[in-house]
Amino acid sequence: MVSERKTCSKHVGVIGAGPSGLVAARELREEGHSVVVFEQSHEVGGQWLYNPNVENEDPLGKDTFLKVHSSMYASLRLTSPREIMGFTDFPFLVKKGRDMRRFPGHRELLLYLKDFCEWFGLRELIRFNTRVEYVGMLDYGEFGKDLRWVVRSKEEKCEKVVEEVFDAVVVATGHYSRPRLPSIIGMEAWKKKQMHSHVYRVPEPFRNEAVVVVGNSLSGQDISMELVDVAKHIYLSAEMDLGSLQTPSYIAPGISYSFPFLDTKGIVVVDDDRVGPLYEHSFPPSLAPSLSFVGIPRKLIGFPFFESQAKWIAQLLSGKKALPSWDDMMKSIKEFYHSRDADGYCDKYGDHIGFPHLEEWRKELCLSALRNADTNLETYRDSYDDLELLQEAHKSPHFTQLEPKSLPFSDPIN
Repeated sequence: MVSERKTCSKHVGVIGAGPSGLVAARELREEGHSVVVFEQSHEVGGQWLYNPNVENEDPLGKDTFLKVHSSMYASLRLTSPREIMGFTDFPFLVKKGRDMRRFPGHRELLLYLKDFCEWFGLRELIRFNTRVEYVGMLDYGEFGKDLRWVVRSKEEKCEKVVEEVFDAVVVATGHYSRPRLPSIIGMEAWKKKQMHSHVYRVPEPFRNEAVVVVGNSLSGQDISMELVDVAKHIYLSAEMDLGSLQTPSYIAPGISYSFPFLDTKGIVVVDDDRVGPLYEHSFPPSLAPSLSFVGIPRKLIGFPFFESQAKWIAQLLSGKKALPSWDDMMKSIKEFYHSRDADGYCDKYGDHIGFPHLEEWRKELCLSALRNADTNLETYRDSYDDLELLQEAHKSPHFTQLEPKSLPFSDPIN
């Protein structure tokens, strides 16, 4: 790239104030862009903002716009150790008076995100209690030309719809957007209790019942173990036929992608739990860089990856960086789909902007947690054998770059 490339400032709308939206807002502002973040809830956190009030939600989460965004259940703990979770310049530190476990509960990660928001002064950019109802192209011209976007939003306490025009939109609603229902024989005709894990919060409603949990994911296994103490019988199943099932109730964990507000004229679609076509999981070639996505991939160390995505998006919009041609981007997408090889993907992605490769200790701690979970899912969060790696991590620049006393403390959340 030519270092003298002319830079410019864009007016950018960011959809969502979860982890990906917050870091996107920070990087966009750092690059000199004007930023507005739309958040439908009253606080930052996205999925990590726990909401116990699910009584009015459809049990299977079939509504186009869900009343409750978060799928967190009360007892949920992180599946990865806190040491690997933080953004590169803001470590996820242990703080006195809070959840000090290596695999803390969801509330502790929410407090970390609140700390991040306060430390970098992002709250002033966010419009809380504001749902985005429509995002569409103002004019659709030639590839790479000045495509702009119309965003219609509505504040919770007001019926008035606000329509604004942005130079670019970053979709940062993450990868836990919508309940994904399994295809089960007899599901529509079955009259007993059915619910998706999106609306599961506590085990008590299942006391003395026989329950089938459909899906052998970590969340499915977690919920099954929690129900053991209250339910009469628990069955964990990968697939089933409801026609022969005699149990009173079942739960179907699983989340897919959904962007009900986004109108791209069919250019970006969700098909078979895949959003595409997206160059490097971020840019639809025909609409880039004015439309981008942060937080789509799942099987990686999330926060540093979101950060590298956000930096690249910010620099593309300012003109510091440029994307390949449409043909080259489409070729890259097809090659990735055919390879299905995500090994080392974070490092390859960061090379686009000179973003540092993931530290080896971060990768090894991640692998260690996965191995321990595979060995004993019940105990791996509290019993581990990676203390040497942990010491290496704590001596690294990631943890020594800031004095603990200089970091902010969030007030506990009631």
